[in-house]
Amino acid sequence: MAVKDVSVVLAHGAWADGSNWARVITALDADGIKAVAAPLPLTSLADDVAALNRVLDRVEGNIVLAGHAYAGAVIAETRSPRVKALVYVTALAPDEGETVANVFYRLPPHPFAPKLAPDANGLIWLPESAFASAFAQCARPEDLAVLAAVQRPISPACITVPVGRPLWKNVPSWFLVAEEDRMIVPETQRSMAARMKAVVRAHAVDHTPIVTAPALVTDIIKDAVRSVSQR
Repeated sequence: MAVKDVSVVLAHGAWADGSNWARVITALDADGIKAVAAPLPLTSLADDVAALNRVLDRVEGNIVLAGHAYAGAVIAETRSPRVKALVYVTALAPDEGETVANVFYRLPPHPFAPKLAPDANGLIWLPESAFASAFAQCARPEDLAVLAAVQRPISPACITVPVGRPLWKNVPSWFLVAEEDRMIVPETQRSMAARMKAVVRAHAVDHTPIVTAPALVTDIIKDAVRSVSQR
């Protein structure tokens, strides 16, 4: 499936970096699809959107933009006219005027979900034990070690600021609902996907399928790429 006129940009969520997308990137590359992982500073929603926009400026042609978890809010804030489709991977999709925290805490959390609070520096870290219990409970031990080692903290300024009109109101969207997600309640994911009128794919995967089920994620992204390339 060689695609010359569509590129994929991937945005990581909280407590992560671009390396989380490694298996998706290599799978897309094997099909001739160029993918770039956007490094987000996780210092504020505005900073993250600015960082994403800088990456989009470097990518040629039409773009399919994919976001994992928190990055669902980030990808919907860009205004690049070259973004032709959005892919939400177990992601948060606040509507205009809502915050990430609003949708994240809409329903009671999973019993294994970690309690989150800023540290002495005002940043929120994921407890190391939570990678195995909630963030990626289906991951291999070696993957859990890497996830914990590369984690980056997120600032409350990322999740407490109301978002503008989200891009998913203007371009088609795909949504991977993770039925075994212990970080973002699956019912919350389904309700967000429904109001987005997204193409929904539901699978029995954990919160981080970009690591634990990359083939499923890749297939959804390829669906979006095909849709864009056929227009």
